[in-house]
Amino acid sequence: MSLFKRIAHAASVGVLLAGIGLAGPASAENKKVVLSQAFQSMLYLPLYVAIDEGFFTAQGIDLTKETAGAPAVALSAVISGSAQFSLHGPEWAAIAASKGAQVNIISNVVNGAAVWIATTPDFKFENVKDLKGQKIVTGLMPTTSTSLFMKLLKENGMDPKTDVDLIQVALGTEPGPFLAKQADVAVMYEPGLDQVVAKGMKVVLGFPQAYGPYAFSAIAARSDVDPEAAQGVVNGLEMAMRFIASNPDKTVEIAKKEFPNLDPAVVEAAVKRMIAEKVYPPSVDITADALKVSMDTQIALGNLAAQPDYGSFVVKKYIEPALAMK
Repeated sequence: MSLFKRIAHAASVGVLLAGIGLAGPASAENKKVVLSQAFQSMLYLPLYVAIDEGFFTAQGIDLTKETAGAPAVALSAVISGSAQFSLHGPEWAAIAASKGAQVNIISNVVNGAAVWIATTPDFKFENVKDLKGQKIVTGLMPTTSTSLFMKLLKENGMDPKTDVDLIQVALGTEPGPFLAKQADVAVMYEPGLDQVVAKGMKVVLGFPQAYGPYAFSAIAARSDVDPEAAQGVVNGLEMAMRFIASNPDKTVEIAKKEFPNLDPAVVEAAVKRMIAEKVYPPSVDITADALKVSMDTQIALGNLAAQPDYGSFVVKKYIEPALAMK
């Protein structure tokens, strides 16, 4: 069963459970909450900053972070009621909502299309058409990095199936075959990007700069989530966004602690790149334009039939009070 089919199935189950009262919201008196993240990812650094700096605790929230291993699994935990919040691409929540699940988005976490194209140092790259006929290492579908790359090819009159040879590998393993010279081009997330840059590879195209604000990862919750818990989580994340903007060096140190098995120099380069290219958002807000750009990618790929209704899908009643905090 594909991940998208699993989401559809989970959505149907969630609607049924909600209807018979087996998947209710957390108790209003109990502010212990579970957040299920798709992966342990450097992209999700605002979450780790909020935990490390005690911002959730300051908001009366005792948050337990769990790692699901896939976006569909993380969101399924929310739909079933075993977690109150999940962190992944907003398209997963949009797909589930289109199938009838009562889920929406309550906070931004990643606001840039955090994908880059790297090449060997001697590869001549002037535009996307230079990739025609090339072997290209990229993540195993479905994943946003490969989805964006395929969309980019189509926008430049190329067919991803015939004009390039995609070598799809498990997420996070892209540096291996690329550095082993199985291909001269790779499509990558961080920290893989700066791992290969440290080995002499060059960055030729960055999607954050190409797309601008892009709702890449967000917090999903059921519509009947405990509102006080939800507000506390959103407030804590807003505090983390402000901290990252004003304390980049301390943010790097937190990232090094979260990813102790990575070269500290790679961690620092990756975090500073994502701060500079505005991958981490300035606030928890998600604009209508940022959501539209993100969902357009999924519509173009056939994963989503239509844009979700921004007014109901993005829950401003939690975002606006967080933005108003002094």
